[in-house]
Amino acid sequence: MSRRIKRTLPRSGTSEDRPGRARHQQKFRQGERTQANRPSGLRPGGKPARFGAERTDKPTFAEKTKPAEVAAEPPALPTKVQTVVVTPDEDNMRVDRFLEARFPGLSFSHIQRIVRKGELRVNGKRADSKDRLEAGQSVRIPPLRLDAPKLAGALSEAEQKTLAALKEMMLFEDDDVLVLNKPAGLAVQGGSGTTRHIDQMLEVMRDAKGQKPRLVHRLDKETSGCLLVAKTRFAATALTGAFRHRSARKIYWALVAGVPKPKQGRISTYLAKEESEDETIMRIAAHGDEGASHAVTYYAVVETAGNKLAWVSLKPVTGRTHQLRAHMAHIGHPIVGDPKYFNRENWEFPGGLQNRLHLLARRIVIPHPRGGVIDATAPLPPHMVQSWNLLGLEASRFDPIENAPEE
Repeated sequence: MSRRIKRTLPRSGTSEDRPGRARHQQKFRQGERTQANRPSGLRPGGKPARFGAERTDKPTFAEKTKPAEVAAEPPALPTKVQTVVVTPDEDNMRVDRFLEARFPGLSFSHIQRIVRKGELRVNGKRADSKDRLEAGQSVRIPPLRLDAPKLAGALSEAEQKTLAALKEMMLFEDDDVLVLNKPAGLAVQGGSGTTRHIDQMLEVMRDAKGQKPRLVHRLDKETSGCLLVAKTRFAATALTGAFRHRSARKIYWALVAGVPKPKQGRISTYLAKEESEDETIMRIAAHGDEGASHAVTYYAVVETAGNKLAWVSLKPVTGRTHQLRAHMAHIGHPIVGDPKYFNRENWEFPGGLQNRLHLLARRIVIPHPRGGVIDATAPLPPHMVQSWNLLGLEASRFDPIENAPEE
């Protein structure tokens, strides 16, 4: 478990200046899988080059994440109606996330309220919070406000228990940032039938100015691990920008069916949302399909349990909904316990393993808003600890995804 903030100096030079990095990227790509250059299900020929050998002279994962320049304080919330234009960087962004990015500190409930009442308009029309925006569209934004602050010492007994539960989850905390170890089964945000979730729990942490810690990214309900939270609008602006510009580096661990071949590679597809009455899933789409977004994931097999199961480390370059789950299913190695994407027929669940999603947001490395780097690591959740022990997997093994390219 890591609870530290590393202060590092910016690195200079390009990959051409760093032969080791360029060599790793070239070897990694020899084992890549792409949707565009081969039929689905075929394996690339030849023995894949290895990129996972541990080196002592290479820059660390954290060192490769450039520290952010200290961000300026975000602008004040609008006190009257204003119209803004969606920028190219905001293209395909959901309405609710557009508001969160533009105006850090707004509560989830306040965003849903102004959208539901039709106070927010896109090109003059009502919009849903899940609608996707396009560059160049005009968005009418009503006056906005932060929710009222809690009075000091006014927490009820239930709220004090909620605060204690959040403290138990903390992997890192300072005046600007929280990194929580979200348990599997706890939702990040509210939805149909969801009464307890992280966003609601954060209400007990409002400061004297009324600022409530806000979510910077999200995890699926059944995914455990590192969840980044901004404690101030200042931090939210900087961290949201780091995700948008892909300065954040994330590593996930998963247990998958079978053993991927090659053991290290790149998955590149387009993903589009497919909704039914019962559920929403992401399907593999073609370039140009309506609502399709490009998604890239690097993967590496860390250790295997015979030929039936493999511990895989994953590094998403993009951050699409259900990206890792859809990508692993796409290459024929779905994540164990995944109720949406596990598509292997006649597959018997190994005895002793819990039928729960085996996916952990293992590590996050991101520039700190005031300089330096936040580097936090989450432990395996209880159900994955049980599986690792039963299968004889060693969680302390070197993780070869460290050497995967970052774009």
